[in-house]
Amino acid sequence: MAKIKPNNFLDSVNDIFTDAINQGVLHLYADGDSFSGRKIGINKRSLFHFGTTGYLGLEQDPRLKKAAIHAIEHYGTQFPLSKSYISNPLYQKLEERVSAIFNHPVVITKNSTLGHIGVIPSAVKDQDAIILDHQVHWSVQSAAKMLKSRSVPIDMIRHNDLNMLEDKIKSYSNSRKRIWYMADGIYSMYGDYAPIKALKTLSLKYPQLHLYFDDVHGMSWIGKNDAGYVMSELEELSENMLLFGTLSKTFGASGSVLVCSNKKMYREIKTFGGPLTFSAQLEPASVAAATASAEIHLTPEIYQLQEDLKKRIQYFKTVINQTDLPLIDHNDSPVFFIGTGMPQTGYSFVNRLMKEGYYTNLGLFPAVPVKNTGVRITISRHNQLEDIKGLVEAMAYHLPKALEETNSDLSRVRHAFRMGNAKPKETTASDALSIQIENSIENIDQDLWNTTIGGQGLHDWEGLRFLEQTFRNNPLKEHNWRFWYIVITDKKDHPVLATFLSASLWKDDMLANVTASKAVEAERVNDPYYMTSMVLSTGCLFTEGQHLYIDAQHDFHKEALHILLKNLEHIESNIKTEMSVLRDFPKDHFLEAFFHGQGFVKIRMPEACMVELKPNESLEDYCNQLSSRNRRHLRKDILAHTDLIQVDIVDHLSVNALQRVHELYDHVRNNNLGLNTFPYPIQLFKNMSEHKDWEFILIKSPKDDKIIGVMFCYRNVNQTYIPSLVGLDYEYLEIYGTYRQLLYQTIKRAKALECKQINFGITASFEKKKLGATVEEKFAFIQTSDNFALELLGILEGQ
Repeated sequence: MAKIKPNNFLDSVNDIFTDAINQGVLHLYADGDSFSGRKIGINKRSLFHFGTTGYLGLEQDPRLKKAAIHAIEHYGTQFPLSKSYISNPLYQKLEERVSAIFNHPVVITKNSTLGHIGVIPSAVKDQDAIILDHQVHWSVQSAAKMLKSRSVPIDMIRHNDLNMLEDKIKSYSNSRKRIWYMADGIYSMYGDYAPIKALKTLSLKYPQLHLYFDDVHGMSWIGKNDAGYVMSELEELSENMLLFGTLSKTFGASGSVLVCSNKKMYREIKTFGGPLTFSAQLEPASVAAATASAEIHLTPEIYQLQEDLKKRIQYFKTVINQTDLPLIDHNDSPVFFIGTGMPQTGYSFVNRLMKEGYYTNLGLFPAVPVKNTGVRITISRHNQLEDIKGLVEAMAYHLPKALEETNSDLSRVRHAFRMGNAKPKETTASDALSIQIENSIENIDQDLWNTTIGGQGLHDWEGLRFLEQTFRNNPLKEHNWRFWYIVITDKKDHPVLATFLSASLWKDDMLANVTASKAVEAERVNDPYYMTSMVLSTGCLFTEGQHLYIDAQHDFHKEALHILLKNLEHIESNIKTEMSVLRDFPKDHFLEAFFHGQGFVKIRMPEACMVELKPNESLEDYCNQLSSRNRRHLRKDILAHTDLIQVDIVDHLSVNALQRVHELYDHVRNNNLGLNTFPYPIQLFKNMSEHKDWEFILIKSPKDDKIIGVMFCYRNVNQTYIPSLVGLDYEYLEIYGTYRQLLYQTIKRAKALECKQINFGITASFEKKKLGATVEEKFAFIQTSDNFALELLGILEGQ
């Protein structure tokens, strides 16, 4: 079967960022002739600055500025030579001062991203394994993925889940020398901590475990000499630990620092560490400013700066606790996160705060799941108490306004972040619209359904009744599906929106590349439900095509969409699904921006193939309109073999024939990991054999009457012919061109039945195009409050 084109993760990120840029909250330029730290100029307005990572305000310290200016005057703007040859004269003093802060040898790097790229491939050997925390910084993940080319296994655990980490350690203990766990000390979005002491205890239990911490957001505002959060939790940095701190952010200068107590590893990294060897060294001004900051860190003054910051943090916590604002994590770090849920609400909230005179950061995908968008607030010594109070008052006033403006509410936000037992409310109607929600298609008007949404696919009224009867009361949970039918009408009973939803168990790697699916299937040998999720989607796993009818010209179609999404959230909350999916939409659909704003990410689906059939056109005329190249293919690769096979079209199968076609279907499914689904139950094929609208195109070997190929076909109420599944005996595939024969016989049968079109579905689009099918790109919009499965698959796919 043809390979499905995988979704590109970067395309999804680009979509979200582009939307945020268009909303005026990303890729901004600061303006003004100077910068004090307390305020920042944006769009010719002076705003109180709550977005800095310079928590102690040292970047504005006169001593750092004076040192930087002096260095430029004496050494120039740069020292253009690799550190492998010779370092700037100021470097040695910096290394001595920073080593004194940590009481361990250090390696100074240009920045933490280049530092990780230099250190991780050097420290991690080919015999090791890497386990990433789900929320570890992108720069760590990116550097770790480079080791896939050396066949170093890279795995992931859910955020701070030490039970999951221990299970992973056990799984690698017999096959790997060292097992590296990589995490942040302080996480940059929510400001929460890694469980440092518990991790050290785990490393004592499992000597193979080595710990790699990125503590750039924990640096300088806590710990002895302000060495950071990780060092504040440890009495000593053990030889099985590597620690990254920063010379920028709170430190006030530029650059990053690796701390390493293992002398052998330290020498290896310092001697040759990729970009540490070949990249430019820090500019003299940065080295001098960092040295001045280090000297402050080594004096009692640093503890006074810490106390000043702590007072502001505590004041912020005091005033925000007097409000109903959804603070996601209560901690003592300078980083806080107010949830907004949907990106559209986040855009509105940030813009409202800027108009009020406050700048904050928008936290959005991929740093957080899309429906966990929110505002990141950072507290620094630049912020005065009256600034902090004003910000909290502005947030308390404007968040309800932003929620109302974007058709949301606090219950939806709290539910998105799993705060307490909050549940989104069910929306039953509005002044302009009425809604009907049913659990069976038999309660929906048949004509209304078939004229709105049941046109092109298997999901006409009769087809859905067939699916309801098939996917219930089965022994395995993956074969039991739940259905909801939603019809929204105006007060004149005119349909504005119609769709159906299903809840079923999906393999998380369903649309991943084959390499990723093979790796996941290896785990499923012992755990059949490894990396599977209960998913709520429009349509179901057995249907393809238009799953959402919307009258885009209706004055209340946007209101109908909001009602749909609120009810989708309500259902998802009640049945506790892990992902919501809206599918299948054409490229550049007019609802794309709307879905992005509601917290959905666009992903690529397999291409869809359709054949339009003209009335009164013979099969010969149809074939003659193919291109000359495709007519040659038809004659040489299909018609030349037609006399060598037997073709039967039947609407009922014997018990033996049912077993055989089920076996052939299984051959194809197992051979097509590019679309990795659970196998369908034998009951599906039995029900097909008993149903008036299903039939089977069988190809048999003339020698022994053996079925060697089958197409499972449905004819819907609107005369669309739907070959929904295929089964093949691969032993005969090349001899008779069985798959191509089935495609041709499907067209021949549809013509004989005077159908208007053939919905050829997905996969193998190249073969279908050669027989006249048109191919259309399809996309889905997904929403999840947990990026774990997406990011783990990204690692397995090498993205």
